Amino acid sequence: MENISTLTQILRDSDCHFKVHDLGRRIELIPNDEFESIELGRQAYPYPIQRQAQFAITYWNEQKQPWIWFLKFDLDERGLLNSTDIGNFIKFVLEAMGSRLQKELNEEVQEQLASNPYTFKPKEDKLAVFNSQVSAELDLSPSQYYAHALTYFKGELGWNNWQTVGLQGITDICARLKESNNELMVKKSLSQLPTQPLYALLGALEHCEISDSLATRLYDLALDQLNHPEGDLFLLSALARALSGNKGNKLTSLVTAILSESKYCHQEVLIAIAGRCWEPLQQSTLAEQFLIRLAQTNNQGLFNQLFADLVMQPKLRMVILPMLHQAPSQELAQALVALQKNTKGQS
Repeated sequence: MENISTLTQILRDSDCHFKVHDLGRRIELIPNDEFESIELGRQAYPYPIQRQAQFAITYWNEQKQPWIWFLKFDLDERGLLNSTDIGNFIKFVLEAMGSRLQKELNEEVQEQLASNPYTFKPKEDKLAVFNSQVSAELDLSPSQYYAHALTYFKGELGWNNWQTVGLQGITDICARLKESNNELMVKKSLSQLPTQPLYALLGALEHCEISDSLATRLYDLALDQLNHPEGDLFLLSALARALSGNKGNKLTSLVTAILSESKYCHQEVLIAIAGRCWEPLQQSTLAEQFLIRLAQTNNQGLFNQLFADLVMQPKLRMVILPMLHQAPSQELAQALVALQKNTKGQS
């Protein structure tokens, strides 16, 4: 039997179609050719979280419904996967399913696959979003909760009657923003929703592709919080996260506005920027300002954690590393010195 060294190889040899989604940060599609390059160690994992790659592989053929592996692998200091870990997981797959993934995923096979250190179960809210996105991408039917959620978001149940609306229905709507008038419906609902369904909606939107029109609405709501003397920083954080799926300039504008004033830079907001809204930090001036605001929290543990996480991002690494030697402020310089002492103490 040919030596199988990558997951891409075993999936292709089994005549499977497959998709790979990052689950560590936003739910983000990783193109198959890029994933193969990552497996072969030719490029760093694009969205590391806490020095891990966390992703889902969805695969299917003409006879089967899609099956899913939720996988996590440690990364080295360069952000590369360890080929030994990939090989070990492949051994589990071959033992459980055979070299061409011929076995049905019955309960016994699923238990066999689950009993290894490389599988994990995503949090319920992220799992709901993922299931909705996969169903939409593969042109499958939405969940049984979709129709009821549509009725609610059209305002037909009354905005205070949200208790019977399932999270899966909300995530189905967000995964299908381009269908019917779903995006317009969502935009109109944003100013009407009570707290609980609003946060559920924003939590689902943070994993979706956001059009410029919807981004403008989210941006305006975020500015309302910035300009209000008693703005809700937790709502601001949720709105920023929801905006992270827009490829236009609204996210950069919002991050710039947040970082311009220390009063906006609550730890929750800074965590949101690092976890979801980090792409604008590719601009060195914004990256510096973010680290200064982070240092000003006087929470060295949080500074160390977020700095280490951001410097692992391939797009940010060469933006942030030089700041170790040219800190633009006394507060940041002190935080970086403490970071380096902590790093040396752990080595």
